[in-house]
Amino acid sequence: MLTFNRSIAFLGLCLCGLMVSAQASAEIKMGVVNFQKLLEDSPQTKTAMQALENEFAPRRRELLTMQNDLKARDDKLQKEGAVMSEADRAKAEKTLRDQQREFSRKAGEFQDDAGTRKNEEIGKVQRYLVTEIQAYANAQGFDLVLGEGVFFAKGPLDITANVLAVLATKPASLPAAPAAGPAKAPAASAPAKTPSSK
Repeated sequence: MLTFNRSIAFLGLCLCGLMVSAQASAEIKMGVVNFQKLLEDSPQTKTAMQALENEFAPRRRELLTMQNDLKARDDKLQKEGAVMSEADRAKAEKTLRDQQREFSRKAGEFQDDAGTRKNEEIGKVQRYLVTEIQAYANAQGFDLVLGEGVFFAKGPLDITANVLAVLATKPASLPAAPAAGPAKAPAASAPAKTPSSK
């Protein structure tokens, strides 16, 4: 009988623990953000990409003009090369090769510069979106918002569209970064803090 009473008491405690646990989990407000969709569809991303397009448009036009000029010169050399003197043909071929090398160099620099700038701008937008997700979660009383690594979430948990709606009300251009003040040396008595990653 004593063992039976102990089992009933233990079972009762387990049930109470499950009820408290279920109640606690029911109070946690969770959401999921599809960060890639947010990055693709946010007005801030579109504005940043358009600004990059405008920034690199003159160089792209210059490269296109150069490419067309090289093609015209190559076509002319192919047509007239047979009637040119050996010296004139050799000189024209050398000039064409030099210009092709110059074009390749400029095209490579363009690709590198455009890629670097795109990465910089995407990084700025990503940091901005993270702060906006955090602000939205705080304002809406979320306890937990998940992003990468979510394989399934029921519709009500996905708050991506809600965050996008808030982003649509914000300026499309990112706010300017605050000017960095002069760096201060940490006090000798206190250890320097390391910045936390994201």
